[in-house]
Amino acid sequence: MNRKTRSIHLSLLSAALLSASLLTTSAQAQLAPSAQPAAQPGATTEARKANIVIIGTGGTIAGAGASATNTAAYQSAVVPVDKIIASVPEISKVANVKGEQIFQIGSESFNNERLLKLGKRVSELLKQPDVDGIVITHGTDTIEETSYFLNLTLKSDKPVVVVGSMRPGTALGADGALNLYDAVLVASNPASRGKGTLVVLNDEIQTGRDVTKSNTFKTETFRSPFGPLGYVVEGRTLYYRLPARPHTVQTEFDIDRIDSLPEVAVVYAYGNVNPASIDAAVKNGAKAIVYAATGNGSVGDYMVEPLKAARAKGVQIVRASRTGSGVVIRNGEQPDDKYDWIVTDDQLPQKARILMALALTRTNDPKALQQIFWKY
Repeated sequence: MNRKTRSIHLSLLSAALLSASLLTTSAQAQLAPSAQPAAQPGATTEARKANIVIIGTGGTIAGAGASATNTAAYQSAVVPVDKIIASVPEISKVANVKGEQIFQIGSESFNNERLLKLGKRVSELLKQPDVDGIVITHGTDTIEETSYFLNLTLKSDKPVVVVGSMRPGTALGADGALNLYDAVLVASNPASRGKGTLVVLNDEIQTGRDVTKSNTFKTETFRSPFGPLGYVVEGRTLYYRLPARPHTVQTEFDIDRIDSLPEVAVVYAYGNVNPASIDAAVKNGAKAIVYAATGNGSVGDYMVEPLKAARAKGVQIVRASRTGSGVVIRNGEQPDDKYDWIVTDDQLPQKARILMALALTRTNDPKALQQIFWKY
């Protein structure tokens, strides 16, 4: 290659390199704005917090003991709901909350009238567009009955969470503050919609249908034979299964249309149980008797006639089991078709009482009542 040709090639190469440099600089200038980190949605505007109403009814979560070592001996239902909320300032980071005191009682004092009053107030609040969910502080003794009642009667898919504690707030190792925080987390989470009434304690999310108290003092007392729906872990609401039975908007029971509940008695079976307990329930106006029988709803030979006599007087007879779990088989231990009796499916006696009371507001036909027990 001669000197002239080499000079031409170098000139062309220099021009190409200069052009490439200019194109690169231009491209970088055009891309520079989009190369900056994208602004996060919450960087300039805080995401809207859920509006949660916390209804206080009393219980251990509102209790106080004489000393920090009183974990099982204390006075329940003495701390107002607003003070309970104020004791957990972390809640304000999760939701906008306001408290409302409807009762200040131990949950063993819940009766039909109080149950209806609570249910109707929750229903009113759920209808308000500025309410995203409800948390109910409740004593643990009957939390499973209240939650099941609400699970069957509320007509909303907004989250309703019932929460309690096994230790008063004054005790060492008190569990109420974290339980309440977790309950607000669950009620604030859109994933909790449409799952019925929930019960939150001990980092677990239980369904109101299945949960039951299984120990008198341990913090892990609440159990379901099918396990929890999920957990609350480090501020996260984690679900792993869904309720299978109809609830809330899927049921025929509407709290807004129920003003009273019929009397339903629970009679507990044991060796040498006195048949007079059946007669007493009938005389006291029971429209149905849930017989908390042994085993698979077994009825002693000397108790069959008193139960048949009660049925002849128009009282519905429901065979349940005192064992704590399992299905009571129709026409298994007793000829239910012959005696015109009902079986509970897998419901515990105290929950069978709730379901039977609601069912009797719809029908008195034993065949229809049996279908209701199998359905819910």
